[in-house]
Amino acid sequence: MADRVFDHSRIDDVIHSRLRLSIMAVLATLERAEFTFLRDRIGATDGNLSVHLRRLEEAGYLTITKHFIARKPRTECALTAEGRSAFKAYVEHLGRLVGTGGPTGTTGDTE
Repeated sequence: MADRVFDHSRIDDVIHSRLRLSIMAVLATLERAEFTFLRDRIGATDGNLSVHLRRLEEAGYLTITKHFIARKPRTECALTAEGRSAFKAYVEHLGRLVGTGGPTGTTGDTE
């Protein structure tokens, strides 16, 4: 067992939630995004999105900045360098999982 190709215990539990994974995926393609953009893009409620953003912020994966524009509150989120690195590692690790076996459990060899 020491030479396992895929170690499921190395999956980042912070990112592995469906909503947090969606947040990370959207932010990985942008410099920053407004709260309402994220909410609409991933189809979350305000409260649910807030909880998951806070969890990612606590992990150091994103920053949340609040300010006002024309007296209207604006909340922006951006991945930190640590968050980008964690997301990249997460995607690479899952890639190893799906790349190690075909639909019948083969190694993917064609011969």
